[in-house]
Amino acid sequence: MTMRPMLFAILLAAATPAAAQHAEEADSAAVLATVNQLFAALETNDPAALLAAVVPEGRATSAGIHATGRPQISSTSWTAFAERLAGSTERLSERLIDPHVHVEGDIAMIWSRYEFEVNGAFSHCGVDHFDLVRIDGRWRVLNLTWTRQTEGCPGR
Repeated sequence: MTMRPMLFAILLAAATPAAAQHAEEADSAAVLATVNQLFAALETNDPAALLAAVVPEGRATSAGIHATGRPQISSTSWTAFAERLAGSTERLSERLIDPHVHVEGDIAMIWSRYEFEVNGAFSHCGVDHFDLVRIDGRWRVLNLTWTRQTEGCPGR
């Protein structure tokens, strides 16, 4: 092998991880953008925008502690969730804290602490777990599962 083809092979090998990292960063940004689209729909009480960010057959599931002190799991379809959102007059706001995004092919996951506000006042915090899928080149939230707590929240 002459020096020129060898140099080309070395440069190509060095560039491949950088290209892969760039693609991974772009996918992670697109996944987070989809979740931000979902949050924007919550803030504006816009069921159509919410349904555009999700797979309607997916689920929204909350895990918390009932007032009786017993664990409580509540789950609903995105369609039912959107219908409830349409009737809301509250300003809902959610913020992720240090989200961890993992992408593999056409599936992605986000695990993050979050804080939730209702009408500008702190409501609760917890952990969000988003499952996303890429359909026709677009990321959508399939499932969201979250915990709910009012104590032990970071920064509170």
